[in-house]
Amino acid sequence: MEQINLALIEDDPVIRESLAAYLGAHPAIEIRVVADSVEHFLEQITSRPTQTDLLLLDIGLPGMSGLEGIRHIRQKCPDMDIVMLTTFEDDDKIFKALCSGACSYITKRTPLNTILEAVFTIHRGGSYMSPSIARKVVQHFMPKAPKTNDILSPRQQQIVQGLVDGLSYKLIADKLSISIDTVRDHIKHIYRTLEVNSKAEVIRKSLDGEI
Repeated sequence: MEQINLALIEDDPVIRESLAAYLGAHPAIEIRVVADSVEHFLEQITSRPTQTDLLLLDIGLPGMSGLEGIRHIRQKCPDMDIVMLTTFEDDDKIFKALCSGACSYITKRTPLNTILEAVFTIHRGGSYMSPSIARKVVQHFMPKAPKTNDILSPRQQQIVQGLVDGLSYKLIADKLSISIDTVRDHIKHIYRTLEVNSKAEVIRKSLDGEI
């Protein structure tokens, strides 16, 4: 029968006890270590070595944070799966955790039955991300659409600003020390790039913050 030796590091006693009671009630899960800090966890496994397959690790902990702790925990338990279970959903913490060696990232808003399913998925070689976290990870690796600002040359941006300021082609030419024909050529390229057909549309895009 499948057997999972589980460890928990969580400083909130209510959450810690709820996780231990719910997950530990499953016949295939044995709670081996429960700690309220990374230091407490390291102390326990050093003084009383025990086999742990999977660790649920919080980030906001007293003393060493969960993010700082990953490296120390992996040194002691290199084969253990580390799963972040936390309230933090900002990109910086997500990617720091994953780059440091966590294999999964679950928010504390996740129902206990889903956390239980995730534990089995991870133990069987998979990974689990809460949907909101998975979306952030996917978005991070998606090709970024170029900003319109990036596809207009600096000179073209100057000409757009001249249009917004209400300058005529001649005044724009005089201001930029270029010929009026050069201004017209730039205007044509701007229309083509922005896929517009009039000066008013260029001005609207600028005022709307699109360029």
